[in-house]
Amino acid sequence: MSLLRLILNVAWFLCGGVIMSLLWAFVGIIACISIVGIPFARSCFVIARLALWPFGHDIENREYLTRREDIGTGSLGVVGNVVWFVLFGWWLSLGHLIHAVCCFVTIIGIPFGIVHLKLAMLSFAPIGQTVVPVR
Repeated sequence: MSLLRLILNVAWFLCGGVIMSLLWAFVGIIACISIVGIPFARSCFVIARLALWPFGHDIENREYLTRREDIGTGSLGVVGNVVWFVLFGWWLSLGHLIHAVCCFVTIIGIPFGIVHLKLAMLSFAPIGQTVVPVR
């Protein structure tokens, strides 16, 4: 990890990244309560880790990455994303949007606001996406 990524991740952690990471983990715990929600919970915990240390990682569509369709990138994934959005996605996205606006108010917070917007878009439809390290 480069020094700049480390500095940005520490600043992100101190300036609100931990709050959204905890919210993602909380949603994961809520999803674990039902058996049907366990796949959603796994995604929540992966995204919670991304929300905790986002610099140095990116979000990719699994179908573009692997060049083949799987259960999460097909029609079942679309249904899962609709269910996700109705149950959890809209308020997690709202949390990221509020944090993004607060970050954009300051000039130094613009990179953090961009990351919050990226995570807000992921909050809408996380099924079929994967976290990859930046090269």
